[in-house]
Amino acid sequence: MSIDTHIVADEPVALAASGLSLAGPRDFFQLMKPRVMSLVIFTAIIGLLVAPGSLPLYNSIMAIFCIAVGAGASGALNMWYDADIDAQMTRTKKRPLPRGIMAPRTALTFGFLLSVVSVWMLGLATNYVAAGLLAFTIFFYVVIYTMWLKRRTPQNIVIGGAPGALPPMIGYAAVTGTVTLDSTILFLIIFIWTPPHFWALALYKLSDYGRVGIPMMPNVAGPKSTRNQMFAYSLALAAVCAAPVFTGLGGPVYAFGALLLNLGFVALTFKVWRSRAGEKDEVQPESLYEVQKGDRDARNLFAFSILYLFAMFALIGVDHLLRGSL
Repeated sequence: MSIDTHIVADEPVALAASGLSLAGPRDFFQLMKPRVMSLVIFTAIIGLLVAPGSLPLYNSIMAIFCIAVGAGASGALNMWYDADIDAQMTRTKKRPLPRGIMAPRTALTFGFLLSVVSVWMLGLATNYVAAGLLAFTIFFYVVIYTMWLKRRTPQNIVIGGAPGALPPMIGYAAVTGTVTLDSTILFLIIFIWTPPHFWALALYKLSDYGRVGIPMMPNVAGPKSTRNQMFAYSLALAAVCAAPVFTGLGGPVYAFGALLLNLGFVALTFKVWRSRAGEKDEVQPESLYEVQKGDRDARNLFAFSILYLFAMFALIGVDHLLRGSL
């Protein structure tokens, strides 16, 4: 009986290793990181909405669809390359490749085809500046971040945050065919938001990252140094978020909402900093992981940071629509 059970449990892994696949449509959708894709789609829509000029409805829909597919392609290629570490982390071990229901070659082919199709279709639907930015985004996320930075430097999230910050710039370029100060500000909001957002996750997932040897900032520089940097980034983020008021990208509605949101973000980051302000900045794998695993303040900041970014871009969009109607 135990032998039969073992065979059944190992069967998906054996099939995937042989090149066969048990994956269904839902697994391929999961391969595209739909949660990440939702943020990509939303910020790209805001970038397209606030850009001067307009696109026909069909072209606008196609632009957002292509950006979403490009983000999904990046996610699929990331999961293909990171399947070995995903299998060891509690947060990622239920993905299709670690579960053994999809062959790595299938994920690689799927991600590559989505990459080519999304860039090609975006160029046809809009312009080649937007298509070039999308191609660069996919390349940066897969090659620069996933293959090079992620396993080599604690600055992986800082430098590797660029691809996640590009979608609103791509949406903006889909309308204008250019990169402007306003689209750069949209990029910078996400780019500077990324380190405190992911380091908050890393603070209460230290055991996961430490187990697979990913050099996240808390594992390498220590939690205290990480908290200091998170607080500094929160202040820099608040400063960047003031820029739309001065360039005209954001009006009174945005200014008031952004003020409240950034006060909340800075306050939560300060709480994370203060919660362990007296700790020694030493990386002691086993004992430190246990202490940090239940870091409630870091968990609260991580959850708020997701709502924060959605709300910031929603404010920009709402403000733009209200001023347009007036």
